[in-house]
Amino acid sequence: MNTATPQLLLASASPRRRELLLQIGVAHRVHATDIDESPLPDESPHALVQRLAYEKALAAVEHAQGLPVLGADTVVVLDGHVFGKPLDAADAQGMLLALAGREHQVLSAVALATAAGTAALRLSQSIVTMRNISPAEALWYWQTGEPAGKAGGYAIQGRAAQFISGLRGSYSGVMGLPLFETVQLLREAGIHTTGTEVA
Repeated sequence: MNTATPQLLLASASPRRRELLLQIGVAHRVHATDIDESPLPDESPHALVQRLAYEKALAAVEHAQGLPVLGADTVVVLDGHVFGKPLDAADAQGMLLALAGREHQVLSAVALATAAGTAALRLSQSIVTMRNISPAEALWYWQTGEPAGKAGGYAIQGRAAQFISGLRGSYSGVMGLPLFETVQLLREAGIHTTGTEVA
């Protein structure tokens, strides 16, 4: 069990984001936020994902006890259309079959908020290519339980890895927390994950 003094509050219930923070040695507490993730009228995918990361971070500040708050959001985009978390089996299978045999974009934003109500933002953009997927495979994948709660209806770090033929960008960003951008924000806040200042 990690007993280190928390360096930040993570405004997410995602076990993947927790694992990624622990991977880079950042001790943290968790307080999941519940905000309306509906896009605003005419809001672009880039604006949406950054706004949601920002709002998640600010929504948890009152629970932070002085710690900086990290919020994150990830969306899958195909032909300008945002694929969020699947509503049900049919929605999940439809997403996967739409992504199959094509490239899509994964946008992952991270925000670090302070008790003063200010927040800094970073955005990671990746391109993921999927091989062709049969309807039977899409059904099988849904039945594993893995797609539920995942943006775009798949988890790159799980069984869906066998569907991924290419990735240009951030693997951790596609998972849900772009570590390069996250570390940039943490360093600006005085949290040095390597234990040393960076030139």
